[in-house]
Amino acid sequence: MNQQPNSLFLRISLSRNVRIFRKEKFNNLPKSVLQLLFLLMLTNSAFAQMTYLHCGKIIDCKDKKVKSEYTIIIDGKNIKSVEKGYLSPKGAAEVIDLKDKTVLPGLMDMHVHIEHETNPNRYLQRYTQNEADVAFESAYFADITLMAGFTTVRDLGGSGVNVALQKAIARGRTKGPRIYTSAKSLAVTGGHADPTNGAKKNLFAAPGPENGVCDGADDCRRAVRQQVKNGADLIKITATGGVLSVARDGKRPAFTQAEIEAIVETANDFGIHVAAHAHGDEGMRRAVEAGVTSIEHGTLMSEKTMDLMIKKGTWYVPTITAGKAVADSAKVENYFPAVIVPKALEIGPRIQKTFEKANKKGVKIAFGTDAGVFQHGKNALEFQYMTEVGMSPIDAIRSSCVNGAKLLGIDKKVGTLEAGKWADIIAVDEDPTQNIKTLMNVRFVMKDGKIYKNE
Repeated sequence: MNQQPNSLFLRISLSRNVRIFRKEKFNNLPKSVLQLLFLLMLTNSAFAQMTYLHCGKIIDCKDKKVKSEYTIIIDGKNIKSVEKGYLSPKGAAEVIDLKDKTVLPGLMDMHVHIEHETNPNRYLQRYTQNEADVAFESAYFADITLMAGFTTVRDLGGSGVNVALQKAIARGRTKGPRIYTSAKSLAVTGGHADPTNGAKKNLFAAPGPENGVCDGADDCRRAVRQQVKNGADLIKITATGGVLSVARDGKRPAFTQAEIEAIVETANDFGIHVAAHAHGDEGMRRAVEAGVTSIEHGTLMSEKTMDLMIKKGTWYVPTITAGKAVADSAKVENYFPAVIVPKALEIGPRIQKTFEKANKKGVKIAFGTDAGVFQHGKNALEFQYMTEVGMSPIDAIRSSCVNGAKLLGIDKKVGTLEAGKWADIIAVDEDPTQNIKTLMNVRFVMKDGKIYKNE
């Protein structure tokens, strides 16, 4: 038998994660046997190599403790065990030295817009960018987000490219966080997320439920079903006006109580949840009464609404970073269309204070930033803003890991470092409970047991 093809085959087949046998031992095996071995390796069967992470400090998020000198053993995509001390592998394994790092679960951001990023030309780009342009941009933003340590995100509104990106990442075609997406946000005619706001009259046909615009309960049901058909994992509604839409209102209620109830009921029939963008208190109250799972932003939330959220178990996703960012950008001449500037200056700076009150009152809080409204990759700024007004660093971290997983209903699979869960793991230089800013510089990123970054 010709030896060269088999040797070449082995050089191609044996990845860096499969180093159990020397290739010389295979040179005389039939090619059919080699192919079988290759398939076994690819399916992570008996030849799959385990990874040992030697962690100087560990925040497993099962409790609020910081622990020292642990080993995390990863088998394939999952955590096999978390052991005290620095264990040496008994068989073939890759050992990663993180003894001078603090190791945490992968971070989770419950409010991003992965398709776009703020810039002075953002509103013009709606008319100049093709779907392919958006796709390439979104892949870039997804990569940045993963490298920042965010291994799972909830994407709350785009054009539909977000669904394609989600699939591409899941299939390993491109790098990025695990995405749960709402596809297109739902709005009333002229409301926040009506895609024709600010456009020349008759430039577009009047949008309907297929475009995410719905008026009346029946329209709302159709709109939910359309987004599910399009690939949505959840539904996002704009329960009030918004800051960045080209419309004068930024806080008054949009959907009626009956419309939101129709949306929630239809979404629940599909087994998915509803997130509600809301700045004004009345629209927020309607959404909570109707049974939405989360309130996004919550800028003008009253204490009465906070009490209602506690009663209903509604999550609050604050997005403090976005509020500060839009207020700053509004001070730059011609950054936003004129109609947006007063809204940004009024609403943006108020989110942090609302968060402080809600946190003290006991509203359930899940970490979310509205990344895209500011630069992707800077998501961890939110931790600093949360801790500035009284949330402890460990509670801020848990709001991302533990609470994000609970909001999504995947807490049995992710959110803590323990046996059986997905191997989503990051590492930073310092203990973030002592210096929360260290989360801005993530040194090690693993998602589903695969290392994407190791500095």
